[in-house]
Amino acid sequence: MVKFYESKTTFDFTWDQVAQGFWQRYPNPESTHVLSEDTVYRQIRDGKLYSKRLLTKTNKLPKWGERFINTRVVKILEESVVDPESKTLTTYTRNLGYQSVMGVAEKVVYKVSDDNPMKTVAIRSATIDSQVFGFARAIQSFGLERFKKNCTKAVRGFNHVLHSMFPHQQKQLDILPHSNALVSQSQKSNAEKLKDAAKKATDLAKSKTHFPKIESI
Repeated sequence: MVKFYESKTTFDFTWDQVAQGFWQRYPNPESTHVLSEDTVYRQIRDGKLYSKRLLTKTNKLPKWGERFINTRVVKILEESVVDPESKTLTTYTRNLGYQSVMGVAEKVVYKVSDDNPMKTVAIRSATIDSQVFGFARAIQSFGLERFKKNCTKAVRGFNHVLHSMFPHQQKQLDILPHSNALVSQSQKSNAEKLKDAAKKATDLAKSKTHFPKIESI
């Protein structure tokens, strides 16, 4: 039986800030396992920014795991859609290798908090599956517990980046959903700004990290 996981996290930053910080999550003190990140696709369609990134991570294995997997490096495909009009950032991630041993698929939606427009909520859902006969249930349980711990680290790391980027966040910004100031720019203009911020973050990461050549996904 597939394991399911759901959680909700609140960030004390505006959605605009979270959307900018998303592209600069790495490196951070909690991401030493992330070896590289590479943007392999980016396009604006209908005012939305669509991206695909390939992340390379290390994955420490328990002794019994070495029986099924002979490497500690795993490739992660991250697909995302940024909608500046509805103020949502949706990400989909999944591992590309060893899916029959343990496949993890995750969806996260970042949106403006209903309780406080100055904050952003991240609604996370994930499935953990295994097709290893006789060991599937144990592997799924192990994967679920590890996923929970990784989520906690990911949130701490993202908060570290956001606090570094926005140390003097203004608390009285007029960002109510129906404010004229928020809707004064077109969808395409907002998407172009997000695309430019994402590109700058990618270029910065590339200057610090070597990325493998990617033929296709």
